[in-house]
Amino acid sequence: MKKIRRCVICGNYSLEIIHCGKQTVSAHPPPFNPNDLYSHYRRMWKKHGVIHEKNNNN
Repeated sequence: MKKIRRCVICGNYSLEIIHCGKQTVSAHPPPFNPNDLYSHYRRMWKKHGVIHEKNNNN
């Protein structure tokens, strides 16, 4: 069974791995895990601008 993927170039959704000549990414968020060992680091990286928040204005 194929899963929905999102094109990083145009933002459209597709079932194909290649769209607009580039690799697509999974459209689904990672599963929630309350015992996530790296959540502290992700919050710290986001605070310092290493990780940017998603822009939902598409």
